[in-house]
Amino acid sequence: MAETFPIAADGGPTGDGITVYGATWCGDTSRSRALLDRLAVSYAFVDVDRSAAASRWVQAQNDGNRSLPTIRVGRGGATLTEPSDDELLAALRDGGFAPTGS
Repeated sequence: MAETFPIAADGGPTGDGITVYGATWCGDTSRSRALLDRLAVSYAFVDVDRSAAASRWVQAQNDGNRSLPTIRVGRGGATLTEPSDDELLAALRDGGFAPTGS
């Protein structure tokens, strides 16, 4: 259930929800998005191949590396880099985006 939200001028997320920075060709990005879709969690998807600012933001979060996906869980929440499904699910639960029983 990807939605489109604008990103800030620096490429960072602007919303209070989940923002997935990734690429359509990236298997890890597809896996994380599939988990969010299975859980019916709304999120914004930002394709770093289509936004130089978003690509720079991802690199700033990852010591200069363009690691995908990079996922922000809520405003001021965790920023995850290439999370496993278990890590993403835990962050979603901590942020109140997924039921504790899921």
